[in-house]
Amino acid sequence: MESLLLLLGRLAGIGGLALCVVAAVARLQGNFYLGAMQVGTLLQAGVAAIVIACFFLLLGLVSQGKADRSR
Repeated sequence: MESLLLLLGRLAGIGGLALCVVAAVARLQGNFYLGAMQVGTLLQAGVAAIVIACFFLLLGLVSQGKADRSR
């Protein structure tokens, strides 16, 4: 279970970071829209993905601590 949480956390973090970088590069180029989406919306989605990644990683750490105490 811990490995699944860690994997989900890492994937969500990488995806969120990629969204943030794409949004930042697009905005620095002077674009307010990327396709049909506003760049600010993409940035918010990236930040949300990073927050979800932190939540998954925290759950993975907490579950590892519970497994160690049960031994």
